[in-house]
Amino acid sequence: MFSLAELDAAAAEVNAVIPATPQHRWALLSERVGADVWVKHENHTPLGAFKCRGGVTYLSRLKQREPETPGVVSASSGNHGQSLAYSGRRMGLRVMIVIGSTSNPEKRASMAALGAELVDQGDTTEEKIALAQRMGANSGLHFVPPWHPDLVLGVASYGLELLRGVPDLDTVYVPVGLGSGACGVIAARDALGLKTRIVGVVAASANAYELSFAAGHVISKPGRTPVAEGIEIATPHPEAFAWLKRGLERIVAVTDEEMLAAIRVLLSDTHNLAEGAGAAALAALLKERERSRGKRVAVVLSGGNADAALIGRALGEGAQPG
Repeated sequence: MFSLAELDAAAAEVNAVIPATPQHRWALLSERVGADVWVKHENHTPLGAFKCRGGVTYLSRLKQREPETPGVVSASSGNHGQSLAYSGRRMGLRVMIVIGSTSNPEKRASMAALGAELVDQGDTTEEKIALAQRMGANSGLHFVPPWHPDLVLGVASYGLELLRGVPDLDTVYVPVGLGSGACGVIAARDALGLKTRIVGVVAASANAYELSFAAGHVISKPGRTPVAEGIEIATPHPEAFAWLKRGLERIVAVTDEEMLAAIRVLLSDTHNLAEGAGAAALAALLKERERSRGKRVAVVLSGGNADAALIGRALGEGAQPG
């Protein structure tokens, strides 16, 4: 993967733009789970999600390799697109994002406010990626893939922050979309020489990574999760899967209802807002609370960009925290 020196250099580059986020031990959450529970607050980045870290490193390295590049095109449900728009504007690059026919309206508004040009085509992640690739080939814009080692290098900075801040963690739960966040935590864990177990979390209704992990090879399985579009993946990325297969302890699948309950718990116990994918790690910990009892564990709150409809669904009348 990466050496500690490489990770530290990338982290310094990221933190010059994206301040380090906190990791907090929450007493109510720890009491609820029966463990020493820490939350890594990637909802506290300037864009409300961890992916802005990857945009910094990817576009910085792109400009070094291809200084005449006029801009980039990519596909995103929201947070990856915001990351590229944020860093692209700083670097004077044109940014085009294939966001699809259905999308989180708040994430859409944020990308537009950051200067991205939005393309409303494609229903599935795979359709949007294919369209973005074609647009890049036809327009001269550089296609940014949704998973790449340069993206992992940037997002690994939050893994370094967490594991240096709380070095004696037994387990870290991290959501898995295409896998850059989980790969980043694995890279940080391995570079620091720690024994912390890393558990990936997927949506039960879009669990291609869980099936692939169990089988030992990539398996495609279309699926939809209206609660957590950020982890709605039908086909695992082969290189990302190879990293996860080597570095994850296991993968846990959580239902939409479990993620909604975790959103409520985070609000009641920490007063932090999570989007569906951002609540997935806590949903898995709550599901496995007996397994974690008495241990020191962390969950990655990967993003807080929930739209009003999701918040309303999570906080529906009579809903209990979980």
